[in-house]
Amino acid sequence: MGENGDFQHCHRTKRNLKFKDGIRTVDFVLTRNLDHAEKQVRRCYFEKNVTEEGLQIEPDDFEEFFANNPFPDHHAATLDKRDESTVQTLRVESCDSKKARFTKIHVPQETLLRYCEIMRIKMKVNLSGLEKDQQSADGHLNNVNSRRVSLTGTLRKVLPKTMIDFLNLNESEGNPILYEYSRGKDYLFGGNVAMSVAPTVRTAVAHYILERTNCGDKKDDPFDTGLTKLLEEGVYLDAFPLHDGNLEPAEECKRTWLLQEWASMVHWIKLQPLTEVKDYFGTHVGMYFAWQGFYTNMLIWASSAGLLCFLFGLVTFRSNQVSQDICRDNSTIMCPQCDAICDYWKLGDTCLSSRLAYLFDNKLTIWFALFMSVWASVYLKMWKRYVSHLQHKWGVRDYDAQVEPPRPQYLARLLERNSKNTNSASMNGVDEQTVKADCAKTVLNTYTGKKEPAPRFWSTKLPSLLYSYSVILLFIGLAVAAVFGFVIYRMSLLTARHIYGDPADVANKRLMFSAVAAIIDLALSIALDVAYNAVAVRMTNIEYHRTQNDYNESLNLKVFLFQFVNYYSSIFYIAFLKGKFPGYPAKYNRILGFRQEECQPGGCLMELSVQLAIIMIGKQTVSLIRDFSIPYFVKQYREWRKRNSKEEDDSVDSNEYTEDDSLISWNERCRYDDYVKMVIQYGFITIFVVAFPLAPLFALLNNVFETRLDAMRYLKFYKRPVPKRVRDIGMWYDIMDVIAKMAVVSSAFIIAFSSTFIPRLVYMSVVNRNKTDEGFLNHTLAYFNVEHFQAGAAPLVTKFHNISMCRYQEYRNPPFGDRPYKRPLIYWHIFAFRLAFIVIYQNVVSTVQGLVNWIIPDTPSRLQEQIKQEQYYINQRIMSGERTKAKRTVRSLDSVAESDPVGNGVLTH
Repeated sequence: MGENGDFQHCHRTKRNLKFKDGIRTVDFVLTRNLDHAEKQVRRCYFEKNVTEEGLQIEPDDFEEFFANNPFPDHHAATLDKRDESTVQTLRVESCDSKKARFTKIHVPQETLLRYCEIMRIKMKVNLSGLEKDQQSADGHLNNVNSRRVSLTGTLRKVLPKTMIDFLNLNESEGNPILYEYSRGKDYLFGGNVAMSVAPTVRTAVAHYILERTNCGDKKDDPFDTGLTKLLEEGVYLDAFPLHDGNLEPAEECKRTWLLQEWASMVHWIKLQPLTEVKDYFGTHVGMYFAWQGFYTNMLIWASSAGLLCFLFGLVTFRSNQVSQDICRDNSTIMCPQCDAICDYWKLGDTCLSSRLAYLFDNKLTIWFALFMSVWASVYLKMWKRYVSHLQHKWGVRDYDAQVEPPRPQYLARLLERNSKNTNSASMNGVDEQTVKADCAKTVLNTYTGKKEPAPRFWSTKLPSLLYSYSVILLFIGLAVAAVFGFVIYRMSLLTARHIYGDPADVANKRLMFSAVAAIIDLALSIALDVAYNAVAVRMTNIEYHRTQNDYNESLNLKVFLFQFVNYYSSIFYIAFLKGKFPGYPAKYNRILGFRQEECQPGGCLMELSVQLAIIMIGKQTVSLIRDFSIPYFVKQYREWRKRNSKEEDDSVDSNEYTEDDSLISWNERCRYDDYVKMVIQYGFITIFVVAFPLAPLFALLNNVFETRLDAMRYLKFYKRPVPKRVRDIGMWYDIMDVIAKMAVVSSAFIIAFSSTFIPRLVYMSVVNRNKTDEGFLNHTLAYFNVEHFQAGAAPLVTKFHNISMCRYQEYRNPPFGDRPYKRPLIYWHIFAFRLAFIVIYQNVVSTVQGLVNWIIPDTPSRLQEQIKQEQYYINQRIMSGERTKAKRTVRSLDSVAESDPVGNGVLTH
């Protein structure tokens, strides 16, 4: 099947997706039961209003439904809610069963076309009148750029047919011209337009009407509108569109095809069928997978550069002067790593860790950091260009979000606040009308021209925002405090006893402890994720967000901030704080009485690499397992429960409605959680990539599995979502842009202060006459007289005898000579070089990023020319169509004038 394959004409499935007449399609399904009479009355009012809006409904329990419905034709007079006899009758008749019932909804042709125009949905323009030289072989507009060379076109020429088929590089159909549907311009769209409307559009129209229909008999009540409100009240149990088929290989439907060709790991290397994904799930899901696929493809370049950096270190590590000096050294005695219980140790014990550190901190590291900083900028710019193609192809380039109705929870909070204030006013003798006027403020909606209830900013909205973000900041502080507490634990003597008790194995134990600490930190972060997400939801709920989009953006920002602090704080500590201010043996800098942790010779970059690798890879692995296993077991449990119910009650049918109803309900958090996960990963591979050049490679491998498992999850375990139109990935682009800017600063500081690049450069330039790094290790180690130990810091028991001097990693004067233990001049030279490097690095990267943004336009020139060509063609068609309509009008007037020469009934000018 090609990229734009159409399943509407080859659809063969065991599912019955029609009304009982076998003609009308089921475009939406509402789930209900008959356990509450009051809810049944609410349903009757709502469905009456829905039919008046133009939708058609059909319950699965047809006879029982109309027997209990006070509006059997949905056109009866308004039911008086005070008619207790009717409510009692409904209560008696409805309490006999709690079995789920289903109400099917169909969008008739006239309603469909009317709302397609209201919703400004773009449809395919009919090109039947196009000249042959303007028309391509597949019946689409012949693009003026079609002769230009493209990468996929070149690959199609050089690769064998089997490889082209395997990589899904077959030439797809040209993009049709799309234009906003208008019933007044029906000549643009050909014959029966309604028959060519995609199922996702029919579903979107049905949902649009349902969300804007009043729930009761008061047609203008803004507090009682929309399907979401009825779902909140439990009037309906669920609402969803049906999947178009079962997951059986014999069925020919888009769901099965996507499962086999898109969600299967066998096709992991193939390009994603994004158009089919968009046509089945909607633009919002298609856009996520388009971004994920583009991001994954861009990771190939970053992974290649990181792998090259790692392989360079692997090949040349034996020639590294620092590692050679450490491994050959058998006489340098290092000062104890903790107070009292730690012994002296030999520098040569860190041979293995120094060689491992060189794999990540070598001569290519700075060039890799520069590459990744530029890569982040190019990636964001190229995504803008790529998404511009999708926007044009999917008809959302000029789309602006429709005016959203107020959230039911938002209106309920306004009602609740008004009710509380009214009760308080009556108790205190205050005029009730005065309180209502103060609380029930109304504002004019500039889009709809109607007045809507709104909270007052100073007395209602601002306090809720202050409270919410105060709690958010408190929990962010708790996350930082958790990291601080873990650092204190690592500093404690109990930990030090286990690590440094045996001086013969200091280096290996340090490396092992770094790994164990990272695993504990990962487990703690994953556990805190659940608590943080719950707090974020709770705090967002108390805020007054009018629309669902505003609510989602506020919640997403909180969740991202929580995860940012949760997963990055320990890495920030190692990268920027650990070992930077330890002091020296005669005067250690302490926190709560504990000595600060020190870096091993060569810096903390090795420990940073271990921390980053374990947290990043561990988080990705846990997320993959959790995201797939939880929906799987939920589905298995629901199927088991359904089988047991069927054994106990033979009346429980198994059909397409019950099958889809047993799936997990779709909500926006499904998609947003995936976005958060990917953006956090993006932070790992940009902010800290200097410490772990293999991070892009592991991200690439994870995303290959992530894409296919997400696809399988959506197809097998979740209800079909309501399709929504979006222009791009929204706020996530802005967040990634901020992360990319942070990455430049982070890389500069890590190279300057956490690696040995600057000290080695200064040593080779200023100290060593031969301009080599021979002797650099000895240059970084200071001398300390063991008689000058701070009280309680000297080892109580030692295996080393006749020790007068020990070494420690610092730039300080020796105890013999002028200004003992003070900073030498070379330290300030290195510090100045570090600051200069940060400034130069940021300016170089910023200049390159500016050039990238200036040279590469957001919209490709080919696309701009194509858009102009299509606009010209559409204008010509409109002019031709309007001219034809005008001629018909003139002929009609002429015929009327001929039949009525006196002019009776005809306007004269």
